[in-house]
Amino acid sequence: MKSCQQAAFFLMEPEQFNHLARSRKPENEAFFKKLKKQKLRNLDDVFQEQHHAVFEKTNCLTCANCCKTTSPIFYPRDIDRAAKALRMRPGDFMDKYLKVDEDKDYVLKQSPCAFLDSENYCLIYNDRPTACREYPHTDRKKIQQLLDLTFKNTMVCPAVLEITERLKDVLK
Repeated sequence: MKSCQQAAFFLMEPEQFNHLARSRKPENEAFFKKLKKQKLRNLDDVFQEQHHAVFEKTNCLTCANCCKTTSPIFYPRDIDRAAKALRMRPGDFMDKYLKVDEDKDYVLKQSPCAFLDSENYCLIYNDRPTACREYPHTDRKKIQQLLDLTFKNTMVCPAVLEITERLKDVLK
């Protein structure tokens, strides 16, 4: 294994992770392009196996880079659920926290996430958006359809970067 046995990416300082992710970006981009072309039958299983192995030892609260740097998409049911948790009307919630992005999706106006506290806990955890619940999506079925997103997430999530490094060894 190239590096995930030498250093757990999720234990790195943010600057160190960002530098490593940027340095691996060209190699990872080529890896994901190759995966897209291969259409492996067992890709879901291989991803899920690595996902579970990495997340067995990952505590997202030590990082929360996803919450600090990106925004999930808020679907109507997510808006309703979060607004209710905050005892707000959905329209007021949208006005206060959301904007429409270039893809016409509702996303957070700011980052870090307005619901992230100083200890990396989510203030609306039980009512968080579906995109947050499913992040980083590396254990999903039909992962082939999410390879572009997974590549992008190597730049955000240390666990995804580690999963990717492990996949490079497993799928060589």
